[in-house]
Amino acid sequence: MEAALVTVATGVLKPVLGKLATLLGDEYKRFKGVRKEIRSLTHELAAMEAFLLKMSEEEEDLDVQDKVWMNEVRELSYDMEDAIDDFIQSVGNKDEKPDGLIEKIKSSLGKLGNMKARHRIGKEIHDLKKQIIEVGDRNARYKGRETFSNTKNVTVDPRALAIFEHASKLVGIDEPKAELIKLLTDEDGVTSTQQQVKMVSIVGSGGMGKTTLANQVYQELKEKFKCKAFISVSRNPDMKNILRTLLSEVGCQDYADTEAGSIQQLIRKITDYLAEKRYFIVIDDIWDVKTWDVIKYAFPMTRCGGVIITTTRLSDVACSCHSSIGGHIYNIRPLNMEHSRQLFKIRLFSSEEDCPSSLVKVSNQILEKCDGLPLAIIAIAGLLANTGRSEHLWNQVKDSIGRSLERNPSVEVMIKILSLSYFDLPPHLKTCLLYLSIFPEDSIIEKKILISRWIAEGFIHKEGRYTAYEVGVRCFNELVNRSLIQLVKTNSFKGKSCRVHDTILDFIVSKSIEENFVTFIGVPNLTTMAQSKARRLSIQVEAEGMPMNLILSHVRSLNVFGNTVNIPSIMEFRHLRVLDFGGNRLLENRHLAYVGMLFQLRYLNFYVTAVSELPEQIGHLQCLEMLDIRRTEVSELPASIANLGKLAHLLLSSNTGTNVKFPDGIAKMQALEVLHSVNTCNQSYNFLQGLGQLKNLRKLGINYRGVAHEDKEVIASSLGKLCTQNLCSLTMWNDDDDFLLNTWCTSPPLNLQKLAIWGCIFPTVPHWVGSLVNLQKLHLEVGRGIRHEDICILGALPALLTLGLEGREKEPSCEDGRLVVSGEAGFRCLRKFNYWRWGDWMDLMFTAKCMPKLEKLKLIFYRHAEDEAPIIPAFDFGIENLSSLTTFKCHLGCRPMTTKIVDTVKASLDRVVSAHPNPITLIFSYCCVVCKDFCAGRCLLSKNLQSSSEST
Repeated sequence: MEAALVTVATGVLKPVLGKLATLLGDEYKRFKGVRKEIRSLTHELAAMEAFLLKMSEEEEDLDVQDKVWMNEVRELSYDMEDAIDDFIQSVGNKDEKPDGLIEKIKSSLGKLGNMKARHRIGKEIHDLKKQIIEVGDRNARYKGRETFSNTKNVTVDPRALAIFEHASKLVGIDEPKAELIKLLTDEDGVTSTQQQVKMVSIVGSGGMGKTTLANQVYQELKEKFKCKAFISVSRNPDMKNILRTLLSEVGCQDYADTEAGSIQQLIRKITDYLAEKRYFIVIDDIWDVKTWDVIKYAFPMTRCGGVIITTTRLSDVACSCHSSIGGHIYNIRPLNMEHSRQLFKIRLFSSEEDCPSSLVKVSNQILEKCDGLPLAIIAIAGLLANTGRSEHLWNQVKDSIGRSLERNPSVEVMIKILSLSYFDLPPHLKTCLLYLSIFPEDSIIEKKILISRWIAEGFIHKEGRYTAYEVGVRCFNELVNRSLIQLVKTNSFKGKSCRVHDTILDFIVSKSIEENFVTFIGVPNLTTMAQSKARRLSIQVEAEGMPMNLILSHVRSLNVFGNTVNIPSIMEFRHLRVLDFGGNRLLENRHLAYVGMLFQLRYLNFYVTAVSELPEQIGHLQCLEMLDIRRTEVSELPASIANLGKLAHLLLSSNTGTNVKFPDGIAKMQALEVLHSVNTCNQSYNFLQGLGQLKNLRKLGINYRGVAHEDKEVIASSLGKLCTQNLCSLTMWNDDDDFLLNTWCTSPPLNLQKLAIWGCIFPTVPHWVGSLVNLQKLHLEVGRGIRHEDICILGALPALLTLGLEGREKEPSCEDGRLVVSGEAGFRCLRKFNYWRWGDWMDLMFTAKCMPKLEKLKLIFYRHAEDEAPIIPAFDFGIENLSSLTTFKCHLGCRPMTTKIVDTVKASLDRVVSAHPNPITLIFSYCCVVCKDFCAGRCLLSKNLQSSSEST
């Protein structure tokens, strides 16, 4: 059965239509009595599904009755799918011929059960059709609507008021304003008169103050230009109107005097007018690349000089602006704590008044939750202005942030601005975003886990040649691009992760409750009016018990956060798709007794639990696609695991954890796409050989440290087969023996997009690496010294985005003591470079025009000597030549690190960063104690200092 999208707007109507079509197929032709009802119901639901999609496009303007009708249809769709699933499960798809007396008796009883099921499904289909018709009739009876009204409530966009804010009321604006002016002017501070157009694209989430910042720069510089304009685009732009306004402002004429020509004619008039003039244009609030692709043609590359500023919430729009004209992308930063307090005070207290001492602690906690978002600080201050000045009341406000915050006019303005981003999403991305409300406040959400949940819930699925996971990556990246989720760096046990800002969480929690998308249990300071039928449960603290009116049999997703076992039996959740106990250290084997009964289960997570044994009945989960048993006590998988024909993701303990033993039969698990991390020690010959038969495997993490010599050839053969099939990501942990890599000298793995080799120290960069034309991520360790030839091999890789390079030699790599990375070395696409260096030298030197797209640089400097005072490395290695650099991280693994040495190093780094033409975020870390567990520089106790080029 082809997968169909589940969305918050239409519920499971798409899957229901697919399953109804299945019931009309040959497998169920014996159910003649209900086929007519099924056809009629299918037509009715198809019309409703199309109508719901259309209504969802107008969601922000729907009235209460529209929403009630949508909710009723959506809830009915869930009930329908559960009924169909129960029916299909009870009757099966085959009529097997019995053999023998006992089998005939069982068959007769089975047929009797089928007759009952047939009667039941007939009655349920009839009842559901009746309910659907009643819902439609009721809506038509109380509201005769022929079409959607185009009349909308006209309100003032609160963002438009930002340009009228007096500078004296603005906080934290001086530094970013100075940075932008520096980027837009020559070294002497005068705007260019000889160069072509200079441009900065300001990017950041809603409420960060992009419009305010752009306007302050505009007010500072506009008098130096003859032609100037400040234009707001908005979400649904009228391009003709925008271009006429632009022509009106740059030409200093009334709007009515601009002729309403075609878009092409208006662009020609603007370019002709600006051709020999200096101009300053601000294009505010661009929502898509297509809009910019039209507007950009209005700006001639005049030699007289010009300045363009754009603002956007979307990273891809900023990149499009940058690629078409050049210039800079400016990621607007949140306010630091000092500026947050200042803004909070301005909005809440009089100029002579300070925050009462009894409220200082709670106000700081509130500001931490606002996370430097100016809009949130202003909104919360507005809420507190109408709240009594008592610690108890302010604590209530603090606890409600991210918990469906109490509404008042100030908060409504913030929600309105943030909701613009939500309503701009297509239906499937709205659903993916709302799903994040399941997680508790301040959660760090692992990317691959989130995508696997989306797949299990049916929000995304395979599209053409793209796997469901690849589609999920696109959705994840789009939410990052739209500044709705924030990327977060985590520890070594997790990959790329994200978090949700508390103010955005507050909005999506409210929407989830409104749509009955998620039911929250045990969440403090969150009052919900949950419907009796819960669809997704989020249990966030140990609750005394479930609400009495809550029906659990229709729950599709059960998520238990924290250490609690006070939950109902798994037997009550027979329609579960997602079961997540991750992080519950009190979970034991006994809690899994009936997991095999969850016939629809697709996602099962026991990450960081006390589970030590998986039940044999786990093999009954024929729909299971994702199993996470990382950092559990499971040491051996049951034989039935090989029966999981749809299992695509199997996540085991980390490479340093338990050696999980596999049963024979892994070759049967042909759906496997991700297998991470496998320890090959003590695995059977059958497993090692079968590994190479997993034709759909695209990501493999394998540890073969200490593997027996007789198994090496089998492992090498299996890896060789995988690398010629679909494998695109390979992470290996091994020892100094590179036996598995010798064959790559003649037949390198050309399909690989990621290759990380840990533990094997190559004398030099192998020549076969230069053949990996599809490689995007690479990590290598080199022992004899990294040479210029090695840099040339790596720099020539055409698709390389991330490079991790460890130089373990103690002496300089080159005779002159410098490893020069020049513009001729290549690295045309490289975005991230991590460089480890052991010894007394930091031997890198970046020259002009090298690594033109490098954004993140991390240098790790280690020194083994314990008794000698550390040599402070020189930091004049040319980072000012890295034109796209935004983040510089430096770690010193030397010891001891006295306060004087730390201050000296920090001052040196600050000088280097301040000399860079871009605003750079500097993160400096160092080992602060001599600890017994200091191994290869990875100290257990370290300290981090973070600053920008202007502030600490």
